[in-house]
Amino acid sequence: MEKRKRVVLILILGLLSALGPFSIDMYLPGFPAIANALNTSVDSISYSLASFFIGVCFGQLLCGPLLDRFGRKIPICIGLVIYIAASAGCAFSHSIVALVAFRFFQALGGSVGMVAPRAIVRDSFKVEESAKIYSLLILILGVSPILAPTVGSYIIAGLGWNYVFLALAILAAIMLISVFYKLHESWKPDPSFSLRPIPILKTYLLVLKNPSYYTYALAGGISSAGLFAYLSGSPFVFMKYYSLNEQQFSKIFALIAIGLIGFSQLNNLFLRKYTSKQLMQSVLIFQSVIGLILVTGSVLNILGLYGTIFLI
Repeated sequence: MEKRKRVVLILILGLLSALGPFSIDMYLPGFPAIANALNTSVDSISYSLASFFIGVCFGQLLCGPLLDRFGRKIPICIGLVIYIAASAGCAFSHSIVALVAFRFFQALGGSVGMVAPRAIVRDSFKVEESAKIYSLLILILGVSPILAPTVGSYIIAGLGWNYVFLALAILAAIMLISVFYKLHESWKPDPSFSLRPIPILKTYLLVLKNPSYYTYALAGGISSAGLFAYLSGSPFVFMKYYSLNEQQFSKIFALIAIGLIGFSQLNNLFLRKYTSKQLMQSVLIFQSVIGLILVTGSVLNILGLYGTIFLI
């Protein structure tokens, strides 16, 4: 692959990969403002985050078979069109029910950005090159949680919460144009690939029966649940309970994201000396102990703002 085409491809895949984190994190500083505008509580606004995660789950399951059946480009374009329409719906929502519903469809469309880049990397690069490309995409995914809340907080302060979703729609529109004109098809459509529910479910069932898969998926899922609980609960804890403004919240969010990125990079160092299994066992114990300390300290109200940030 030519160097220029390679750079363009990585940029497009990076933007697609960043769509999910931006959709999750960019509107978090606006929870109080959205709650006031929709005459509801911050807790109720967190349902829009939960509906997004549910949409992501269903969307990823649907995207895999569609990408194999119709090629990569068409499903990406359709997913982005759905995302743009749903983002506009979020921006003009006048009730919490409408916001929750549109967030679900926003996730359905946006989930193509979580599945397609990995498939395209596998199609376009040799095995030894794929790891390097994945590392670049992961770096973009790591930076996104730092940028998204900060950008979102300034948009909310200057224009209002609605414009966060309009900004996401514009970003997706730029991606749609880039994909349509610049992304070369890496996988020919396969008419023989069945989209019937039974064959698809049988394929997924084979994966679920693999002990290695469900062991690591369960461990990873429980760990991720802690992260998602933090994402949905942090606006209330920091902005309502500790009375921080949007800019202060975005700085704390960025600080915690930097910690997440920094410690994830230690994984590469530890893998030189320890096996993945040894790391998993140690980290799960560590996470459980820290989680218990965080819960106990919160119940007893002895942590304070800085103690909470440190433990998270």
